[in-house]
Amino acid sequence: MNNSRPNSVFYSNWCDNLNMRMKFSTVALAALLFVGFSLPPSFAQIGISIGIAPPLIPTYEQPYPPAAGYIWTPGYWAYDSDYYWVPGAWVLPPRIGFLWTPGYWAYSGSNYFFNEGYWGPTVGFYGGINYGYGYGGHGYYGGRWVGNTFRYNRAVTRVNTSVIHNTYVNKQVVNNTASRASFNGPGGTTAKPTAKEKAAAKAEHIPAISAQQSRVEAAKNNPDLHAANNQGKPKAEAIKALDRNNEAQADAGKAKGNVGQEAGNSAFGHKQGDAATRTTGSQNNAYGKAQSADAHASHTAKSQHASRHAQVTSHRPPVSVRQAGPTTSTHGKGQTAKPNKKKKSQDEGPGGGH
Repeated sequence: MNNSRPNSVFYSNWCDNLNMRMKFSTVALAALLFVGFSLPPSFAQIGISIGIAPPLIPTYEQPYPPAAGYIWTPGYWAYDSDYYWVPGAWVLPPRIGFLWTPGYWAYSGSNYFFNEGYWGPTVGFYGGINYGYGYGGHGYYGGRWVGNTFRYNRAVTRVNTSVIHNTYVNKQVVNNTASRASFNGPGGTTAKPTAKEKAAAKAEHIPAISAQQSRVEAAKNNPDLHAANNQGKPKAEAIKALDRNNEAQADAGKAKGNVGQEAGNSAFGHKQGDAATRTTGSQNNAYGKAQSADAHASHTAKSQHASRHAQVTSHRPPVSVRQAGPTTSTHGKGQTAKPNKKKKSQDEGPGGGH
């Protein structure tokens, strides 16, 4: 018996089965909605339904956050003509105090339905999926808000402490479960939403911002991230290529003035998303005004100091000054700064620490 090609034969059959069954999934969903079938609360934001389960959550290494204030949004399998991997990314939240509830796949009525993720003051239900790096199935433990500051839990989040100093360590939230299931239902996770998670889904929240939507589109257009080409195991180089491309586009946008920066040089000074995602509460307004006032005061003080300095030095002979070189980079590749490389403190399970 020849067993040299079991994986390729299986995957070919998997694709054929997918193409046949996906023709019925949209019709089935429409029929359910037409007859008034009531879907469970966890399906409140259905995006798409497919007849074949998504691949397992791949193992990957979380990059460092580019600056303080960014929150990790984990990678997941999206669907177009087939499944494709949308790599995780650090994203500025649309409001101070908001956290990300990841989207997830769930099985119901012979199909897999995708529930869209959202931003809100608390983390809702995301299917019990172990996405890693703080998203162990329920809640988020990769960091927390303390007033207007987001602090990072280094027990489950990779942080370059030479760049970011708002950190703490809580190892009690580490979840090293071996499950890498990417959907909720038979053969996947069996988690049920808690009362708190149900309330979070009904509370005020904001959908994925434009930076997240652009990343989904970029991943869809990258053949190397499609399961049909990577057999459900996207390569690290394909993810890095996507990140480099996104960074290049962001830098080009900044050069053209498409991305503004508020006074105070805070991560939250960046305008982000469309009109819906730029909605801010009174806390944000006060925060922004405080930044502006501080920046104005600093500018005024500097101007007065410069004026006094000019009066003192106006009669001095000219002095030759050597131009300083570029500032040493301390951020990730393709950004304005590059982190100092440090040894990873621990291997953190599927998709990273939990």
